[in-house]
Amino acid sequence: MQSKAVPVGQPAIGVTYEGGNPALLDRLVEVADYLEVAPDLIATGTGDGRGIRREILDEWRATAEKVEIVAHGVGLSIGSASGWNEAYLRLLDELADAVPLRWHSEHLGYTTVDGEPLGTMLSLPRTEEALELVCERVIRLQERYPAPFLLENIARMLPDPDGDYDEAGFVNELCKRTGCGLVLDVYNLQCDAHNHGFDIDRFLDALDFGAVRELHVAGGTEIEGMKLDVHSREVQPATVALAARAAAAAPAVWGATYEVLPEAVPVLGHDVIVNEVTRLRAALS
Repeated sequence: MQSKAVPVGQPAIGVTYEGGNPALLDRLVEVADYLEVAPDLIATGTGDGRGIRREILDEWRATAEKVEIVAHGVGLSIGSASGWNEAYLRLLDELADAVPLRWHSEHLGYTTVDGEPLGTMLSLPRTEEALELVCERVIRLQERYPAPFLLENIARMLPDPDGDYDEAGFVNELCKRTGCGLVLDVYNLQCDAHNHGFDIDRFLDALDFGAVRELHVAGGTEIEGMKLDVHSREVQPATVALAARAAAAAPAVWGATYEVLPEAVPVLGHDVIVNEVTRLRAALS
């Protein structure tokens, strides 16, 4: 597959796509440099029988001839003390065997406790113990898959307890020890600022932008005064501006991704999604 020409100094532009919508796919490959897929969201079945449908894998094989593919997981639960989700890795194996992945990523958090699902994702305590646990698992992932691995900052559901590191220091040290990259989700930063008084400027001033490989931008919802990381809306101008600021500061960023959940596609419509991808490219060029 021939990569699309992206001007030097500009990030490639991507968008989430979970398969099974050929009309949308035809339009996305015309405006995006890569597509981001969540193996969890294209899987069916339960337990050990969970897998990716053959027709979806066939679609992704054909898609990989037109644009690059990256994977972005939801359910690995890399921070669970009792162990991560092996079922997710089997899904990633299926996808990686079917298509070449430019990179793959996961969320820096956990979704299970003692194997029981929480129904949401929670952020890790910023302690040395948690850092060592995640670093060991990142190294195992890097040994298992040839594609580069990235971790994403998540929106906090609960107030953040004190730890051994501040927010930027934790991810800086994680990337330094393992060599993994960072997915900087700027909308998640805005959620934390709105919900918990998180200081975005202070975080960005202390962040090692040399580790930032991908940016995530999205538009979400607000319920009872709490801003939620639900990718279901157009991106607000302030979020686009924050992404542009981050892109300008990141010397080695590979891409910027507009995230939209498959459930929101019929609500937004294809025209809006295509326009958001185009708008993101213009803002970061």
